[in-house]
Amino acid sequence: MDSRIKLLFSGLAIVVTFMAFVPYIRGILAGRIKPHLFSWLIWGTTTLIVFFAQLEAKGGAGAWPIGVSGTITIYIAFLSYVKRADISITRVDKLFFGASLLSLPCWYFTSNPLWAVVLLTTIDLLGFGPTIRKAYDHPYEESLLFIFLFFVRNTFALLALESYSLTTVLFPLSISCICLFLVVMISYRRRVVVADR
Repeated sequence: MDSRIKLLFSGLAIVVTFMAFVPYIRGILAGRIKPHLFSWLIWGTTTLIVFFAQLEAKGGAGAWPIGVSGTITIYIAFLSYVKRADISITRVDKLFFGASLLSLPCWYFTSNPLWAVVLLTTIDLLGFGPTIRKAYDHPYEESLLFIFLFFVRNTFALLALESYSLTTVLFPLSISCICLFLVVMISYRRRVVVADR
């Protein structure tokens, strides 16, 4: 695919990233949204490490949206601390954070970013477990648009990759699939919940 098309897809992915995050950040600043500090710190850390692994694996412009997303995610963690949102830290939080940091020596000692990406993608996917459970039980408490935009963003990021390998593809493809699953599940559950009323 032409490099201009790759840049276009990368640019679209970055625009979609901002479209998803700007309303969320406004909600935090207005006090309507109170994100969990440690969850966003973990997601920010894992996303930024994946970004650097994708760069090393020659992901090129396709990695840029992941880097932008990781940076914004760390900013949300910072806002949650400043705004004194949910700053409780559980053992599971510490376990996930420790595992995300463990990916760095794993990458260093193997000299292969793939192992870091596999570990970080697994951690991110496990982090969706509570969201899936909550969305199933309370489908109207999740933003369908927010999740859908991340499906679109990761799809554009995949199309923008300059080099396709397991290292560059695994994270955005996995996140895209889980977001699509959530969109379908939440849409279905909303219909069922309305029918049950």
